[in-house]
Formats: sequence, C-alpha cells, structure tokens
Amino acid sequence: MEDTMLSQPVVELSNRDLLALLVGENTADCMLMETGGSLFSLFPDEPCTVATVREPSAEYGWARPREILSAARELARRCLGESLAQGESMNSPRQVKDYLSLSLGKLPYEAFMVLWLDAQNRLIEAEVLFKGTLTQTSVYPREVVKQALAHNAAGVILSHNHPSGTAEASQADRWLTDQLKAALGLVDVKLVDHIIVAGNEHLSFCDRGWL
Repeated sequence: MEDTMLSQPVVELSNRDLLALLVGENTADCMLMETGGSLFSLFPDEPCTVATVREPSAEYGWARPREILSAARELARRCLGESLAQGESMNSPRQVKDYLSLSLGKLPYEAFMVLWLDAQNRLIEAEVLFKGTLTQTSVYPREVVKQALAHNAAGVILSHNHPSGTAEASQADRWLTDQLKAALGLVDVKLVDHIIVAGNEHLSFCDRGWL
C-alpha cells in the first residue's frame, strides 16, 4: 500500500487514502464511517481546517512532508467542493476563493476553470475547460456557452490563474470577461464572478465592481 499511495498523484487517491496519510488507516476508517464518507461533515464550520489536520501517525511515518502537504491540500479542496455542492457558493465567497486557490494556485501553467451553478447557486461541477502555457491560455466563448447549456447551468463562476505573476487583472482579462458575460447572457446564464488566482492570492471582479 505504501508504494501504491506514494506513486499515485493525490488527485487519484480516494478520500480514505488521503485521510489515512494524515491520521492513519484505522482512524481514517472510523472518521469516514461516522459521517457516511462525507468529508464536509468532518469539518462543517471551517472546511480548510482539513489542511491542518494533526501530524501524521507513526503508522504512516514513511510519508514525506511533501506527500503530507499535497494530501492535505487535496482533501481541503474536496471538502470545499462538497460544501459548494450544498449551496455555499453565494453564502460564503471566501470558500469559493479558497477552493479555487487550492485547485489552481500551484499549477505551473495557466488554466481556465468554470464552476457551473444551478438555480440555487449550488455547485454542479467544477471543470478546467482550457489549459495554456506559463503566461497565457486561449479561451473560446462559444465553448463556454456550449458547456453551460450542456450542464444546464443557471450561473457560472469563472477563474484562471497567473502562475508567474500577481492576482491582478490585465486589460485582456477584463475584455475577455466582458465578452463571456455578453455571450452567456444570450442564453440566460448569469456570470456571478471571475476570480483570478496567483498562489494564495486572488482578485474578484465582483468585489471590484467590474461586473
């Protein structure tokens, strides 16, 4: 099991295996059994606290600090995803920003992600639609609209990262956002926000009054 868990990317590990890296196999099994497998139920008030779960047990002392940190970040991302699926996307904008930081903040290339929302602002799915290079990515409004209709989305939150810069919007970012807002509006899909991520920093177009 040791070799298997360390050789797999954290995104491919189960919730149980990720939690086991932090607290040990037996404790992980008990924790998930009590909540029916729900990560969010383990940390209902502050989902990101999963990223600071106590030191790993001696049972998994072989796991290197890098694997521990990666597992904690992935668990926090999944936990926040469960929270957003329960309708927290509008009630707690900070959770949305934390989720996007965990999803995009460490990528070495630019990626464009869309959070598809239903009419109650619950997360339907988070999807990376486009990937690019260190400094740019190509985004096609037609494809965004096509996928919005395929997901039967009532609203969307857009996000992309700046892997080599800061969380500030360029003129190109603002122009693209205007184009996407107009295109989505034609099919009655609301653009809720566009959030730029750079490491743990983020910029919200909604907060800036740009939408």
